[in-house]
Amino acid sequence: MTLRARFDAQLAVFLTGQGPEWPEGAPRGLFSTLQRFLLSGGKRLRPTFCYWGWRGADGEDGPGIVTAAAALEIFHAFALIHDDIMDGSERRRGEPSVHALFADLHTRSAWRGDAARYGRNTALLCGDLCAAWADQMFLGCGLSDEQVSRGYAVFGAMRTEVIAGQYLDLVSGVGDGSTASALTVIRLKSARYTVTRPLQIGAALAGAGEGLLADFAEFGDPLGDAFQLRDDVLGVFGDPVVTGKPVLDDLREGKRTVLTALAREAAGHRQAARIRALLGSPDLDEEGAAELRRIIVDTGALDGVERLIKLRVESALAALAGSGIAPEVAARLTALAHELVDRQR
Repeated sequence: MTLRARFDAQLAVFLTGQGPEWPEGAPRGLFSTLQRFLLSGGKRLRPTFCYWGWRGADGEDGPGIVTAAAALEIFHAFALIHDDIMDGSERRRGEPSVHALFADLHTRSAWRGDAARYGRNTALLCGDLCAAWADQMFLGCGLSDEQVSRGYAVFGAMRTEVIAGQYLDLVSGVGDGSTASALTVIRLKSARYTVTRPLQIGAALAGAGEGLLADFAEFGDPLGDAFQLRDDVLGVFGDPVVTGKPVLDDLREGKRTVLTALAREAAGHRQAARIRALLGSPDLDEEGAAELRRIIVDTGALDGVERLIKLRVESALAALAGSGIAPEVAARLTALAHELVDRQR
């Protein structure tokens, strides 16, 4: 059985166990929607890095680490659901986002009140439940209390960073929109929580010392940056059929990414005026998006981001090569590094 299949199996077991715990009389629509959302897609990156962090600290393969790692996927669901609400994203993984699903249910059911508000509020509850479930699954993974306590300390740091990064993203949206600001956002909001913290959680569960945790940070931080930079490129230039998300979303939202920050900083007078007129416009159409993409390319912003991705992957791999991480684990992490950036979704 592949590692991903093992994560999915543990998620299915956990979710099945929650069924009898669902309060009697409460509609099960929220519960069943989360079951589908958690089991129907996703790359399982965070559980995978957690597992290899454990193995890098000489932890032996077993159901306990697979369960603990899989809990990170439930926390990821919390982050995605809330992020889609805040960004107003209508699609996720090629399907309607959770708040869009419940808004549509409200409309089809001809219920009273505002459908969009109902969708957002219900999705907020879904995200909150995922945060609670992630804790429950992690704490009940079957490893010893001492091991769980070590890993949970890093888990807690990760949760704080994600929420702080999300708030920083909001602040940056009304701030200067500089490249430096955008890089800080991606480090806190996405990069560390995708690679570094999962690796460190796995290592901490296995009893790793500060040296290995530092090695994983030297590898994970730049790689996580590269992952998010690639995500931002795909958010503007990707194929929606492959990415599962409309390419207009980031541009309509006016998301303050490194890509758009570099374009603004290098834009001429006319290009800057067009960026101001188009980026963040809720009425942006395909023609306007195509113009923005041309400006991003013509200003050198796209090439600039590609250079940043290349430099950060090189930095991550150099840190990995200079560490004392076991060859088997280092080889798997190297392969994962390339998978993170050489992708179309």
